[in-house]
Amino acid sequence: MVGGSRILNAAMRGKIMSADEAANLIQSGVNVGMSGFTGAGYPKLVPTALAKRIMDANLHGQKFKIGVWTGASTAPELDGALAMVDGIEMRLPYQSDPTCRKRINAGEMEYIDIHLSHVAQFVWGGFLGKLDIAVVEVAGILEDGRLIPSSSVGNNKTWLDQADKIILEVNSWQNPALEGMHDIYYGTALPPHRKPIPLLKTDDRIGEPYYTIDPNKVIAVIETNKADRNSAFSPPDTNSQLIAGHILEFLQHEVKKGRLPANLLPLQSGVGNVANAVMAGLQDGPFENLTAYTEVLQDGMLELIKSGKLTCASATSFSLSPNALVELNADLPRFKDSIILRPQEISNHPEVIRRLGVISMNGLIEADIYGNVNSTHIMGTSIMNGIGGSGDFARNAFVSIFMTPSSAKGGSISCIVPMVSHVDHTEHDVQVVVTEQGLADLRGLSPKQRAKVIIDNCAHPNFKPALREYYERSTRYSPGRHTPHLLDEAFTFLPNWVANQAAREAWREDSLVQADAWKK
Repeated sequence: MVGGSRILNAAMRGKIMSADEAANLIQSGVNVGMSGFTGAGYPKLVPTALAKRIMDANLHGQKFKIGVWTGASTAPELDGALAMVDGIEMRLPYQSDPTCRKRINAGEMEYIDIHLSHVAQFVWGGFLGKLDIAVVEVAGILEDGRLIPSSSVGNNKTWLDQADKIILEVNSWQNPALEGMHDIYYGTALPPHRKPIPLLKTDDRIGEPYYTIDPNKVIAVIETNKADRNSAFSPPDTNSQLIAGHILEFLQHEVKKGRLPANLLPLQSGVGNVANAVMAGLQDGPFENLTAYTEVLQDGMLELIKSGKLTCASATSFSLSPNALVELNADLPRFKDSIILRPQEISNHPEVIRRLGVISMNGLIEADIYGNVNSTHIMGTSIMNGIGGSGDFARNAFVSIFMTPSSAKGGSISCIVPMVSHVDHTEHDVQVVVTEQGLADLRGLSPKQRAKVIIDNCAHPNFKPALREYYERSTRYSPGRHTPHLLDEAFTFLPNWVANQAAREAWREDSLVQADAWKK
């Protein structure tokens, strides 16, 4: 698999060079679209070589920064390496690297948190500026120049189409059996030329197994043999198992009511331990012939495919633990017929999600008593990771579920609060909230009805009395009674609010002044 055997096109073989040589082709100030979605399918060598080049420029007093656009989060060799040398001017659309996060929250790196389904459209529309270079990992290059996608697709089709120049990393570590698993759809267009996306079932294939590119744009080809990097999932803890149990009970109830078919509807599950625990719960549940239309395929879904409970999983990337990744690669032909990897503009497309009637299940940082959800920010100002695809699915799902433990930081912080400090998903897009304490079905409820069921069913017992007391006083003293709030007290559940009494009093005084001005 080494020595050019994955590069079958003669012209491409003539462009083989080292990662350092390729990095020298990337200049400061450019925007670079890089492959990668979670720790799968990202370029392994060029970003690290570029980070070394940037560090050398910094040592000589030269500012060297680039814009980095990806599919979602990547890995330390990309996000971490470039953030460590302060080499990223603008990052989008989703990140999870600690150094990236630190620089963003310190104001040292600009960041655009954007719905994943919107990225390709924004690039094609020119809203983000010019895309100068694409750095994309592939599993191989065919004789006719078409590219075999690797373990994630993400925005790669758009990067390859829109970039002025292309750098390819051909990774011989990627399993050759990946060939044929992908479905790259080239039928999207900007208004007014859009046509319906002809995807009617989860297992429909509407595109091609390969990327098609302009070979004249390729300026470098790098051979690699490096593994994807994903973290292991923690074993499901008691809270995760309880959350999964509440969701399974809810789904069974919906089937009995005739609102869901016996094999449910296509499942979407966000990244993380709780989401993976829900998939593990489905393994022991009563449902058969399940399907998934989601962003990432995690361990739990792989287990469901192995057992035969999940017949098809459509995603844009793998997000597997190291052990599950070894298992997948050891027996990929066995899974191949059950897995489709698509561009994220299709995996997350609102039209398709709405048509298929997806059941979406995503995590949150905090939810308020009226059903608004914060999934991105700490204390309202510091980004955690980003909205990812949760908004794409929540707004368009047939059933929109958000889940979280009821408390955090060893029980010192309530995840159910009077008012979220940042809103990613409004009450209009949140149908079900689940914690280990219970499940709140918010469909058909007014704001005040929502508040009662969320507090009663989802709040931790240690915080439930205070939430009830806040709500009851709000209904008496709030200027408006449709969605009662006491704005000078709404954020008292934030962990440093009580400690920062001076700021609290100053805000209270300012609120009173504004209220008086409004009355006048």
